Amino acid sequence: MSVTIRDVDHVAALARLRFTAQEKETLRGELNTILDYMAQLNSIDTGGVEPLAQVVELHNVFRDDVPVPGVSRKEALSNAPARTDAFFTVPKVIGHR
Repeated sequence: MSVTIRDVDHVAALARLRFTAQEKETLRGELNTILDYMAQLNSIDTGGVEPLAQVVELHNVFRDDVPVPGVSRKEALSNAPARTDAFFTVPKVIGHR
């Protein structure tokens, strides 16, 4: 299959694009090159190739999620600049209207 100037005009009209005669000729050549490459790819025997989602093998790079003891309330509050009983004390950020 070969792309003609008429095909380029049709696609340009569908895309609402305007091209000069030189640009149309360039596009015709580029589109023919793409179609030739696709024909070359279609001619390759892929019967024994299993379909892939990825080209390279993927592996998990994260560590296992292992539960560990957390910081106690006493330790967490020991560095607080202000606290009340078992809570952090922070400045008020929401005002009344």
